[in-house]
Amino acid sequence: MAGILRSIQLSVADLDTTEAFYGGILDLPVQRALTSFGAPEHLLLSVGEAKIIFVEQEEVSRRHPILGARLQAFPVGVGMTLHFEVEGIEDIYQELLEEELEVLYPPELKPYGTRELWCFDPDGYLVVLEEAV
Repeated sequence: MAGILRSIQLSVADLDTTEAFYGGILDLPVQRALTSFGAPEHLLLSVGEAKIIFVEQEEVSRRHPILGARLQAFPVGVGMTLHFEVEGIEDIYQELLEEELEVLYPPELKPYGTRELWCFDPDGYLVVLEEAV
């Protein structure tokens, strides 16, 4: 039986900023996770059957010093792209500009029937947004 991807964990500088970006600007279903005693506070973003878990880098470093050293040595997000289907891509684009977030490519009609927008989240992860036309 092949492996099934259940979750991806991303380290972020600040959970509030991450929640404002994914939940506020992108209007994705981000929620504060209920944590058991001693577990780090984190955010959950459900994408189909998989989940993206956001944990503050400081917490990751505290619990896993070897990972902390690597997180400081390498920029986060390099080589990784998160793709999301969204609605209201033009409104999202305007909010990104208002918040002075980095947009790599503004909304553009693609030959395969979608409008795409490429941007970076507050931690430098590349995010590609697609809206069906």
